[in-house]
Amino acid sequence: MHLYLIRHGIAAAPEEYDTDSERPLTKEGASKTRKIAQRLYQLEIQFDLILTSPLLRAQQTAQILQTVGLSSQIEESATLAPSGDIGKWLDWYKQWQEIGSPSLALVGHQPNLGHWAETLLWARSQDALILKKAGIIGLILPETGSPVGRSQMFWLTPPKFLLS
Repeated sequence: MHLYLIRHGIAAAPEEYDTDSERPLTKEGASKTRKIAQRLYQLEIQFDLILTSPLLRAQQTAQILQTVGLSSQIEESATLAPSGDIGKWLDWYKQWQEIGSPSLALVGHQPNLGHWAETLLWARSQDALILKKAGIIGLILPETGSPVGRSQMFWLTPPKFLLS
């Protein structure tokens, strides 16, 4: 299965909002995210499902991906919030894996997505993978069993390479 870890686009400054969860994408963030989504569409990338953090900026990023035509389905998952737990996501994934769908996108936050990728690749987080805003990490997860330490990276793309 192909798993795409996508960080939300550029968001408003934290001091402008009462809570972190209310921070929206900026106009620049929405525009760049839309261009990246259009480029992914041109590359014929499709997601069977986009799973998103409940925070506004991640939801807006997921909606842009959907609007461009990358997926018809979006679901919210608390596991993708900044305080999210990969163990809980792995429990969800085990059920998803039984469906046999080939492509899933997770829209969330840094450092979580970088840590999750490291866990799936090397079975431990090393603070080595840094995902830029609207950047993407692509992983191939094994068809059976736990993906922890058994996944392969096929894509690590900063947004600037998709904007050109």
